[in-house]
Amino acid sequence: MLRMTKQADYGIVLLTHMARTPRRADADRFTAPDLARDTSLPLPTVSKILKLLARKGLLESHRGVKGGYSLARDPRRISVAAMISALDGPIAFTECIEDTPGICSQESVCQLRGNWQRINLSVRQALEAISLAELTEPDAPLVQLGNSSMSHLSAASPSR
Repeated sequence: MLRMTKQADYGIVLLTHMARTPRRADADRFTAPDLARDTSLPLPTVSKILKLLARKGLLESHRGVKGGYSLARDPRRISVAAMISALDGPIAFTECIEDTPGICSQESVCQLRGNWQRINLSVRQALEAISLAELTEPDAPLVQLGNSSMSHLSAASPSR
């Protein structure tokens, strides 16, 4: 089964909450305790994720009495791929996706490497095509993967 880590999942929850929550001009920053309370996530986990997201440039950290975190750019310019990569590293289904020779002992005889790279590219492109702003919309259409005859799937559509 392919899954992202809880850290990436929680990071997307936090970023979506930040993008969705209207802020006043004098209170445009989110604190770790407030985010933990609002999302029902553990404070130590929230603090760790916020620091990682700031280090990767998705959040800005503000010090001082009115400190906290804010989105580093418009939610329409933050992709799901960027969020996952910031917390989990490069999106890769297998080790051979990377172009580092010798990382896989089967590399010289593997007949599937090119196909795995195609699959990985399709998934990465799909994740890059979905923005944080779209995640704040409850029924935003999702992108298509591969050469399917269906152009878009609704988030409310039943899965097959």
